[in-house]
Amino acid sequence: MNENEVARSLDGKNILVTGGTGSFGGQIVRELQRYCPASIHILSRDEKKQYDMQLEYADCPNLRFVIGDVRDFERLREAFRGIDLVYHAAALKQVPNCEDSPFEAVLTNIVGAENVRRAALDAGVSAVVSISTDKAVKPVNVMGMSKALQERAMLSRPVMNRQTKFVCVRYGNVLGSRGSVVPMFRKQVFAGQPLTITHPEMTRFLLTLHQAVELVFWATVYGEDGDLWVRKMPAARITDLARVLARGLTGKEDYPQINTGTRPGEKLHEVLVSEEEMWRAKEHDGHFLIPAWFKLEGMDGPTSGAAAEYTSNSTELLSDDELEGLLESDGWFEIKSIHSRYKLVA
Repeated sequence: MNENEVARSLDGKNILVTGGTGSFGGQIVRELQRYCPASIHILSRDEKKQYDMQLEYADCPNLRFVIGDVRDFERLREAFRGIDLVYHAAALKQVPNCEDSPFEAVLTNIVGAENVRRAALDAGVSAVVSISTDKAVKPVNVMGMSKALQERAMLSRPVMNRQTKFVCVRYGNVLGSRGSVVPMFRKQVFAGQPLTITHPEMTRFLLTLHQAVELVFWATVYGEDGDLWVRKMPAARITDLARVLARGLTGKEDYPQINTGTRPGEKLHEVLVSEEEMWRAKEHDGHFLIPAWFKLEGMDGPTSGAAAEYTSNSTELLSDDELEGLLESDGWFEIKSIHSRYKLVA
């Protein structure tokens, strides 16, 4: 990706990140410091995390902290005044919690997204980039269903000419993010417990937080109104991920694992691009671009030769060496120190 184009898209801009104290929010705030935005506004409902971030960035006068919830439309209208660019990362993301409290997922992931959309239009924001997940494709759980509707809300047909462009990105499991298996496996190793695997054949798309931010910056630069960008990415068997992590932490090749059974709403394999989307997708430098339906009027439908869906068991599977390199580059083998990015103590 052309760094100069990223800089031109970000420099001098007033940027707001919803869910700005979460895993992704913390990463994009760090990476935005490489550029010269006029201001970075961190909106979240967690005052403790905001206080911690204020201490971490005490020497950064361009940061602003806003207590607020995407469920509150009036608060968003106030927070979006004077904002040029919004990164919408606020969401309920853990599958079991959304299964237990489905309407809470509706309020945050669907109503919250619609509030962001409306507030951005009211404030004349130039662009909104919204974060989605592979679980939104052919969803079988509440979290995925709510994120699928978030995508549709963000990329809905405009009812009038508008200045704001709405773009979505979709990616797989982020190593170390809230709810990720990697910190859970790490804690189990430190406690001397066996690693819990829900199914021995389960696969997942994997990327680092830095790679997730790269996709968001790509969409910022190249995205047009109604675009959904998907980054092509490798996948791994969860058993292989657990084994390589345990080996890197303990030196043992046969660290014990136990199968606990799949949880409610959990897929065996994930899908990043469905068959229905693949026929209208365009390939760009390691990415798929899926345009919104309102941009496809007059386009022919799928043919018998349409490409197969893009799944975590049909893409490239990472080797042990590649998994080890990915985990090492992201700091997961640091045993004697606090992993500062995720505040995990060995």
